[in-house]
Order: sequence, then C-alpha cells, then structure tokens
Amino acid sequence: MTRTAERFAALRSRGEKGLIAYIAAGDPSLATTRRLVHALAEAGVDLVELGLPFSDPLADGPVIQAASQRALAAGANTDNVLELVATLRSDGLQLPLLIMTYYNLVLRPGVENFCRRAAEAGVDGLILPDVPPEEGDEVQAATRAAGLDLVQFVAPTSPPDRIRRAAELARGFIYAVSVTGVTGARDALPPQVTSLVRSVKAVTDTPVAVGFGISRPEHVRQVTAVADAAIVGSAFVRYCGEGLPEPELIRRVTVLAEELKAATR
Repeated sequence: MTRTAERFAALRSRGEKGLIAYIAAGDPSLATTRRLVHALAEAGVDLVELGLPFSDPLADGPVIQAASQRALAAGANTDNVLELVATLRSDGLQLPLLIMTYYNLVLRPGVENFCRRAAEAGVDGLILPDVPPEEGDEVQAATRAAGLDLVQFVAPTSPPDRIRRAAELARGFIYAVSVTGVTGARDALPPQVTSLVRSVKAVTDTPVAVGFGISRPEHVRQVTAVADAAIVGSAFVRYCGEGLPEPELIRRVTVLAEELKAATR
C-alpha cells in the first residue's frame, strides 16, 4: 500500500475528508519550499503536490504560471527538485508527496529513468495533466514498475466511457476537475461538481479529489460533502508571489491550511 493509499484509508477510518495542497517547488526558493512543506504537514494537510516547474504549464492559470516562472528563474529543475524530496524524506517527513508536471519533463530524461529516480527520492506519485489515458501506456508501465501512483483526470465534459477508463487506470486518487478551464481561485464552484463526483464514485472505489477553483473553507465543505478530498493550489501559491519575508509567508500559508483543513472535518 502506497503512502497515498494509506493516508486515504486513515482518513476513511476517521470519517474525515482530505486536504491536498499544491505549491510550486522552488518558489520563491527550494529552501523555502522545504520549510513550507513541513509547515503544511504540521497544519494538517494530508498530501502535498509539488509542482515541477515547466515553461509552458498549459493546465495552469496565471497565478501558477507566474509561480513556475519564478521557480525557473530561481534555478529549480528536475535534479534539484528530486533532491529536495530526498531531503524532506531524510527530515523524517511521512506525508505523501506527488510531483505535478508536464510530460516533456518526464520524456526528456527518459520515462523509466524519471520514474525510477522519483521513486528513489521518495516521490509517491505523478500528476501529468497533458497525458490522456489513450496516450499513457509508457507512463503507466514505468510508474507501475517504479511503484508510483499515476493520478488520472476527469472533467465535467468527460463522457461515461472516459470516466470508466480513468477509473480503471487511476492509482492513488482520481483528480476531478471542477470546471472546464485552467487552475485559479474562483468565487463559486459550479453545481455540476456533485454530479461529476457521483458519476466517478458509481464506477470505482478509488478516492476522488476535486481541484481547480477551490480557495475557501466553504468551497472545501462543498466538495468534500461528496468527494474524498479537496485540492487547493492558487490560494497557497499567491502568497509566494507577494515578496513576503519568509516567516510571514509561512505564517499565512499555515493559517490558510488550518482553516481549510478544519472544513474537511
């Protein structure tokens, strides 16, 4: 059982829902990212997605695009992000860590090589929004061989056969996109989120996590009424772009994480 599966099983046993936080690795620096991950864990976050920055993050809105650019400008790359994960594990961090990135960065060093190195560093899974199930055979094989979870996506536009296929392939959890579009905080979530989650749960027992547009406790309560977890990214990432002193950045991220996690209980 992977760390991700263990975490969802523990949440289920407590009758609790999960909170997944996304931050861009290396924004504003890798040293700060290390401290932010520990702060998120202490605040009660259940899983962390580390964004491996890419120059053309097609699924991301302006807040996370800007974070990727800041991280790249600060020198973040595949090698030092995986070193960061290894450091977090040597610190004793037990929280599930997933890498969210784009296929180009997995293909460039070789898919098998990337997955093996990620697993050796302590990564638990991959989230690759530009690899659809129909084109993911090589990644599927490599992640399975390395013992990594490969998260699959469903969206409000996904037909039933696509939902079933994603459910068959998914490991760790299924990422339910709340809206058609890109990441970013929104004032309200569309009502079709509930029907999407129910459609997925009708065909699988794999946990379902809802992301895109979630930034407030009321959003978290809305999605976790039906889903197993809420995913929050831009609401955390925006603090990293405000030029705050590190103690204040960590304080604000911690307070937000605690507020959002409270909404899952």
